Amino acid sequence: MSFIEIFENKINMVLEITKDNEVKLLHFSALPFDDTCILREDSKRGFRLVELQLSGYDRPEERHGTKYIVTAPGYKLKYHNHKDYRNEIGRKLEIITVDHDTNVYVTSHFQFFDGISVVRSWSEIVNNGNEVQGLEYISSFNITGIEKEGLKSRDDKMVLRIPHNSWQREMQWQEYTLEQLGIALSQPLVEQRSSKAIGITNTGNWSTKEYLPMGYLENTEMGSSLYWQIEHNGSWHWEISDQTGHLYLQLSGPTENESHWFKNLKPGDSFVSVPVAVGVSSLGFDNSMGELTTYRRAIRRPNKDNENLGIIFNDYMNCLWGDPTTEKEIPLIDAAAKAGCEYYCIDCGWYSAGPWWDGVGEWLPSKERFPNGLKEVMDYIRDKKMIPGVWLELEVMGTKCPKADKVPDDWFFMRHGKKVYDRSRYQLDFRNPEVIAHANEVIDRLVNEYGVGYIKMDYNIEPGIGTEVNADSFGDGLLGHERAYLKWIDEVFHKYPDLIIENCSSGGLRIDYALLSRYSIQSTSDQDDYKRYATIAANSPTGLTPEQSAIWSYPLTHGNGEEVVFNMINAMLLRIHQSGHLANLSNERMELVKEALDYYKVIRNDIKTALPFWPLGLSKFSDSWVCLGLKAGNKNYVAVWRRNSESDVCSLPLMHLAGKEITVSCAYPINRNDYPCDYNWNCNTGNLTVKLQNAFSARLFEIVEK
Repeated sequence: MSFIEIFENKINMVLEITKDNEVKLLHFSALPFDDTCILREDSKRGFRLVELQLSGYDRPEERHGTKYIVTAPGYKLKYHNHKDYRNEIGRKLEIITVDHDTNVYVTSHFQFFDGISVVRSWSEIVNNGNEVQGLEYISSFNITGIEKEGLKSRDDKMVLRIPHNSWQREMQWQEYTLEQLGIALSQPLVEQRSSKAIGITNTGNWSTKEYLPMGYLENTEMGSSLYWQIEHNGSWHWEISDQTGHLYLQLSGPTENESHWFKNLKPGDSFVSVPVAVGVSSLGFDNSMGELTTYRRAIRRPNKDNENLGIIFNDYMNCLWGDPTTEKEIPLIDAAAKAGCEYYCIDCGWYSAGPWWDGVGEWLPSKERFPNGLKEVMDYIRDKKMIPGVWLELEVMGTKCPKADKVPDDWFFMRHGKKVYDRSRYQLDFRNPEVIAHANEVIDRLVNEYGVGYIKMDYNIEPGIGTEVNADSFGDGLLGHERAYLKWIDEVFHKYPDLIIENCSSGGLRIDYALLSRYSIQSTSDQDDYKRYATIAANSPTGLTPEQSAIWSYPLTHGNGEEVVFNMINAMLLRIHQSGHLANLSNERMELVKEALDYYKVIRNDIKTALPFWPLGLSKFSDSWVCLGLKAGNKNYVAVWRRNSESDVCSLPLMHLAGKEITVSCAYPINRNDYPCDYNWNCNTGNLTVKLQNAFSARLFEIVEK
């Protein structure tokens, strides 16, 4: 036997090539490897580097149920060779295994990133045999022994955080013990095999309609953690369960069992799994999210938007609500320019005079809404020194769109010989060159004829498991479409590098880094209650970088100053999506908006490199106090919200600043007479104590280390 031992970017990784020529991933952790933590030699029947299920092969070992262990021929894969080298972004490890019966080769890729405790991992399978092989499952990452360090029972030391996600309730993390999730040890505390798995899955094109494609697992006894994200814009699956006395974590894209995905591999064919990212830490949750933030910046398309962090005004939320006209837009454009906005986006409705939901698809401006044409309004926006934008939903076509009956069925998702409907829309199939031509024609027209520099790209349906057109399975059709869509987006940005396209899917229902490695900005929610939005805003840096996290700020027409301040602070440490009917605000309230935007322009150069932290932990909607911090060099920015707390005082633990000489200032709002805020810094304990008199209020602090 031999070992491959790697210590890179604080990651300890150990692989064994056994005497039977199998490859075992024994260790992936911030902790050093201790082989005595593996219970017994026969436990190594697990610890497989990759799991692979092809059709028609037996899974003879163990009781597995639907768990992805003892896959076949996964359990028979033998070491072939490996490469360990450096490329422009870091170290790269490639390990090739082979099943000699089928002559199928699998390459396991591990890309390290210099200075970041995260590895990107994926698997590539090639059929070098003479027979067609049906691919039902392949893991992108598989690690066994995730609980092995320490003396305590796994029930007493392992904590799993899962990010629930849904419409208007995005990024709601919950913490669980293994017992709460149904895989506790039995009494006495000895291993008893289980068919139960903690399985978190998405099936369909809304990649985050129930969960973010990520998770966080901590060994509280040892202070070590494992965290991950699946970088795919469709169906994905991860699971934790037991095998040979240990727990494993397995990450993948679509599967046959969960998402109706199956792929025929003809002789010579290959398939690449969806990429995943896995990181390690010994410094807790905040540090893990900081490492993930740095990694996300490293894999993202370089773009000016994430350097400049322009302020966007959008006319939808608590404003025009999808009912734009030239007459309504002009005073709003004037107000947005006066406040200091830099982009102005006309949201939905610009293409139809009346009800439009099931008629979308041609994307031609409504003459009734814009009697002198849409270009008149676009030009007016530019005259006010802002860049114009529009809302678009290019992936769908309404059932009453005139074009829908003029094009072939293969433009659309099909199942059982019928077009797939959802909410009176058809799903366009971006594998079809004619669909691509249609999409390009719309983008070219908006950019070249109307001068659009910003597109809010929305997506409001869920077409389900996929399409049968030109596919081995419904899920195969869906995956092909999703990869074709990503290729199309890449081509759009290549053609129009300065065009900003916002990723929106009924708010935050596609917060994934297949899309966010391309798009520079993401709508986080359709939440229309600014008091609840504070929770989504505070938690959003777990799901995406702060500079990509678009947060609505929508001062109410009938509100007060504290309400404006609360609204503005929701967005000020992230990306400001300004809305609200600014033209209807009083001068005093409008000045609060302008003050916030002016200050944002001062600090946004820090936001784009800052790392998040949560002095009060992640927020729940029931919390009466909410807090988000950003670390940016020698500066810290801390937003705090009071939500009807019985007490008007809250202590914020800033332990990384304990013992340091700092200056603290309430940066927004500045007017201490009308908007009082008392605060006290305790250098010894590292606590910033804040007093807010109003039951619903917020403040933004700037802290500078001397």
